[in-house]
Amino acid sequence: MAAVAPGKVNSSVVFRLGVLGTMAADLFAARIEPHELKPRHVGLMVLLDAGKASSQLEVAGVMGVAPSLVVALADHLEKLGAIQRVRDPDDRRRQVLTLTAHGRDVLAACGELAHTVDAEFAAGLTAAERTALAGLLDRLTAPHGLPAAAETI
Repeated sequence: MAAVAPGKVNSSVVFRLGVLGTMAADLFAARIEPHELKPRHVGLMVLLDAGKASSQLEVAGVMGVAPSLVVALADHLEKLGAIQRVRDPDDRRRQVLTLTAHGRDVLAACGELAHTVDAEFAAGLTAAERTALAGLLDRLTAPHGLPAAAETI
């Protein structure tokens, strides 16, 4: 592999991960579109499934998005029957989100689609390299409160 000159933007990990992330997200988005979902819908369901957040405000904090976006995502997922909202009896202002049985099925289907995209996207890597990459991604995501691969579908 050719070395990249230091100081060049394309030598930056965040730039390279960002470009690859956009490409990967576009591929995944195309696969889940028939389920009427976008990657952020799946991200919300992953957070709920992993127990990383339950209220709309907590989800917004973990996802790093505006609470109004979480409301829109939750509205759509609720319409699909993937989640349900319940008012917290101790705080009527708080909406608790939970996955429904249908939501768990949808999330499992999205997991299968994601692994299909993984296989295509990382086809040039050996099995050992894919395992190493998954471990490194876990280490990079952990400080940001994102679930590890073992915690996701």
